[in-house]
Amino acid sequence: MKDEKQCPQCGNKLSGRLDKRFCSNQCRAQAHNANRRQNEGEQLMLSINSILRRNRTLLKQASPQGKTTTYKQLLEMSGFDFRHFTHLYRTSKGNTYHFCYDYGYLLLPEDKVLIVNWQPYMENR
Repeated sequence: MKDEKQCPQCGNKLSGRLDKRFCSNQCRAQAHNANRRQNEGEQLMLSINSILRRNRTLLKQASPQGKTTTYKQLLEMSGFDFRHFTHLYRTSKGNTYHFCYDYGYLLLPEDKVLIVNWQPYMENR
């Protein structure tokens, strides 16, 4: 009698293909997620991605019409982290916008922040 393979996640008997490793998609996903949680580099990436998503959400909430000026302190009090952004956009006038995906901001004098949406013409730079 051949050895019966078991699911490494839950211990259930495996049936079906000979190269099958897990008994279900749920067990496969649980094993994958557990492995990712153990990897320090993955933890850092997950943490930074969480900050970026929160930053984008806060920019979107602060600027529902797509262009708004607010105070830097209001964003910081909401949990915005100015250290993390996805990319920069530099204008021909020398202004630098920091973007969190499709929402960006320009730091203005007097601790103000101009929030904008990504525009198609920004692709050409």
